[in-house]
Amino acid sequence: MTLNRRSFLASTAAATGALMMPAIARAQDAIRVGTVLDVSGIFDAYGTPMDMAQRLAVQEINDAGGLLDRPVELVSYDTQSDMALYTQYAQRLVRQDNVDVVHGGILSASREAIRQTLRRANTLYFYNVQYEGGVCDRNAFFNGVTPAQQAEVLVPWAMSRSGPRVYILAADYNYGQITARWLQKYIADNDGETVGVDFFPLDVADFGSTIARIQTESPDLVIAPLVGGAHLSFFRQWAAAGMNDRIPLASTTMGVGNEHKVLTPEEGNGMMVAYNYSQELDTPLNNAFKERWVAAYGDTDAIHEIAVSHYMGLHLWAEGVRAAGSVDRDAVIEAMEGGLSVEGPSGVMTIDPQTHHATLDVHLMEVRDQKMEVAESLSQRPPVDTQAVCNLTENPDDNTQYEIEF
Repeated sequence: MTLNRRSFLASTAAATGALMMPAIARAQDAIRVGTVLDVSGIFDAYGTPMDMAQRLAVQEINDAGGLLDRPVELVSYDTQSDMALYTQYAQRLVRQDNVDVVHGGILSASREAIRQTLRRANTLYFYNVQYEGGVCDRNAFFNGVTPAQQAEVLVPWAMSRSGPRVYILAADYNYGQITARWLQKYIADNDGETVGVDFFPLDVADFGSTIARIQTESPDLVIAPLVGGAHLSFFRQWAAAGMNDRIPLASTTMGVGNEHKVLTPEEGNGMMVAYNYSQELDTPLNNAFKERWVAAYGDTDAIHEIAVSHYMGLHLWAEGVRAAGSVDRDAVIEAMEGGLSVEGPSGVMTIDPQTHHATLDVHLMEVRDQKMEVAESLSQRPPVDTQAVCNLTENPDDNTQYEIEF
């Protein structure tokens, strides 16, 4: 089933509340959507816009009549960037709050902190963030870009603009470790050479010795899957060392949390990225979305890749409930597995029944004056990395995160 452009605009028109509110007033008990996000703490630059996006999505759903003639209610917890709180709040959502679905998690570590709890409780889970791919779990849906959708096109494009010798800097947890292996595969697939790989804990902020090593190695390109505010220091220190004019940079994470707006143009210009979304996408649905965001929040400063992915994920789940005619977990899963899709600010998002991952548009972009300017758009890239190892149609009880081996 497909929610087309016209019905998407109709269902998300924030000005139609007066027409729809009588149905809400007569509704049964609310449908409860649980969320767990880092709205404070060291990852709040990711989590706060995601929280804003989910509130806008729920408002739009309710203004359009709710779901099944019932209002949608958010039950939200701020994990304060503490993995222990992810576990605690996930348990509270299913044991005390009796939510019908959970959307949330930012880091891959936070996803894995709660995914098994939700699976055991038969509570449907949506992870709406780009990640390293490979999770095979029928109880969950994954709506962010994976390496085959993002890095597979970013690597050859960046190498074509620089050269074949590549140095990788990555965050030292499962996202960075697995993504670094994918990057090495794609570098080799394109006749390149990985000349160095370094991993950094999330609290590391001093990259002086690393920059010295890179200067000694003198690669043609540096690719940096670095994560969080501390790692933002690398890009500043890189520019301060005069390296921006010597060795090009690409990243699978820079800009996903609007980091390119925090850096000065001198620090960020020229960086190459590939994402599902940019504020610079000039489409009717993106422009309408930004207008609704401004009406709700005053400006578009906070909008970023995973905020939009989270927003789209909530609308995708809502369409699954409509298609199922129920909030029952199994009914919604079956409806989603029918190849259900929605169209919104980032384009068309379509569920792949085999993996529960999304097929997405991807845009090759260059950071220029604190904007992500689109150089090339690639339509509807499937999650082929996860398709190679996960088949929930044949193995519905699979519960594995597969990792790349090459």
